[in-house]
Amino acid sequence: MTADATTDERIDTAASAFGVDRPTDWQREALTAVLDGRDAVVLAPTGSGKSLVYLAASRLVGGWTLVVSPLLALQRDQVAHLEEAEVRVESIDSTLAKRRRAEVLEAVGRCEVDLVFLAPEQLANAEVAEALAACPPALVAVDEAHCVSEWGHDFRPDYLRLGVLLDRLDGAGHRAVRIATTATAAAPVLESITARLGLGDAAVVTSDLARPNLRLDVEQVPDGDRLDERALELADRGDADGLALVYVRTRKHAEQLATALADRGRRAAAYHAGLRRADREAVHERFDGGELDVLVATSAFGMGIDKPDVRLVVHAGAPASVDDYFQEIGRAGRDGEPADVVLLHRPEDRALGRFFSAGVPRKATVRSVLAAARRCGSREPREVAEEAGIGTASATRVLNLAELAGDDAGVEAVREVARERRRLEQSRVEMMREYAETRRCRSAWLLGYYGQSAEPCTSCDTCRSGSAADAPEVDDERRGERVVHASFGTGVVVEADEHQTTVLFEENGYKTLSTELVDDQELLEPA
Repeated sequence: MTADATTDERIDTAASAFGVDRPTDWQREALTAVLDGRDAVVLAPTGSGKSLVYLAASRLVGGWTLVVSPLLALQRDQVAHLEEAEVRVESIDSTLAKRRRAEVLEAVGRCEVDLVFLAPEQLANAEVAEALAACPPALVAVDEAHCVSEWGHDFRPDYLRLGVLLDRLDGAGHRAVRIATTATAAAPVLESITARLGLGDAAVVTSDLARPNLRLDVEQVPDGDRLDERALELADRGDADGLALVYVRTRKHAEQLATALADRGRRAAAYHAGLRRADREAVHERFDGGELDVLVATSAFGMGIDKPDVRLVVHAGAPASVDDYFQEIGRAGRDGEPADVVLLHRPEDRALGRFFSAGVPRKATVRSVLAAARRCGSREPREVAEEAGIGTASATRVLNLAELAGDDAGVEAVREVARERRRLEQSRVEMMREYAETRRCRSAWLLGYYGQSAEPCTSCDTCRSGSAADAPEVDDERRGERVVHASFGTGVVVEADEHQTTVLFEENGYKTLSTELVDDQELLEPA
């Protein structure tokens, strides 16, 4: 490649090294930002090619690339493919033997790598950080970046500190370009990602999130018994091609439905966090290998799933949020062929905010954890838990809340953050209820949640019934508008029509207000 090659030529050459001749417009936009030395936030559906952005970018930055990802299985898969392409790639994780780990860290410290994959907790390890700082990366990619955000649907402690940990790798006169990728992030989440990762002048790149091959349906069921009956009816599809994936809320429910399906002669298995690691991996291998007809799973069966022939995704009860729902239905029809998505919704799902939201920690617990952290001079959850004499999970949660509350936060400040999170979590469940009960096109409703306008899909249940055509017209100009409410504070308009206006408030979560009252009483002022 010549020094005066055009930007497009350089991008095409970099992408071709990974088997892609012509990157999409959104991939090209992100890579152009990297060539210009800018950070980037990339929002694109799972399986659409987000990884190509940081892989191709690794060929453009003139140094090596660090990829932070929570998914060990996905890391291993990418490392295997990159080794076949003769890329100098390494991964750092807790399964490495001591000698092999030392070899990898030495190679990194001598700049003898092209790409390094690691989980966020490894970045917090002093030995790893020292090796990385000896030869700082030119590019850092943070995958599943919604985990960075306190507004995200997955609250991970190691991700919450990621911006600070990355800053430690930047030496005098050196700062790595940073790319954050995610498949699910509403506007406030994108803002939070940008702030927490310290992304300066970041290009926010959003692909088309529409999945026209998915047929979205919601079925109202009166109670839990009928919910189970209908879930079994849908999943027991005889000789239907492809695999069915059923999402449930609890481990017990997953085991019950998987057993019932097996009794019907289906090749079914349950997947949840209560299984031993070896058992989870065995189920995952059966899923990938086409040895199952139905997989019944909790949300533990999550990010990084890339099986192309899932023809049906059923939710036996509403998930915790629209973000969870959008990511989970994204596992259907990855091959581009038609697939069915069904949400079974029951009246008691309205009260699920209490089910999903964590309580406010007791004053004594918060006081004990904060004091223990000061005594041992550490924010490492296991160390603090041992010093405080409490469980690691409890210590981790308090430390997370303290991180959100700010430096030197007191007991009440930490508990107030917990209350804010509880309100947010409850409001996110309320948004799932709105999706379940909307008369609008379901596809257009979901895309609107992520700030994208869309015509009715014609294939979902509300389009087929005709109710979508009679639904109020959405005011697209108001979507994304930053506003202030006298009681709820600052927020962003998610959706508005002549009847109601939905706003995501920073401290109070989602609120749906009467548009008439908003206009007549001027309840929302420009932020």
